[in-house]
Amino acid sequence: MTIKQQLVDEIEVLLRYNLDTTFEGIKVHHEAREELKDATNRLFEKGLITQQDGGYLTDLGHEAAQHTQAALGILTS
Repeated sequence: MTIKQQLVDEIEVLLRYNLDTTFEGIKVHHEAREELKDATNRLFEKGLITQQDGGYLTDLGHEAAQHTQAALGILTS
């Protein structure tokens, strides 16, 4: 199984969220790589984040980010 670059970009965005608080979101600025802006928009369309340019994680997004960050922690240990 291969992972498409679009999915890698979405994972990169999810890894930017601080899971220690629900009061902290992110903003993907217009200067960001086009791939990250597109990934952020796709996460919004999937219902994982609250804004097209970042915002906060939804409940589903928080769960996805937890799993993503946990998997990365296991794979990099």
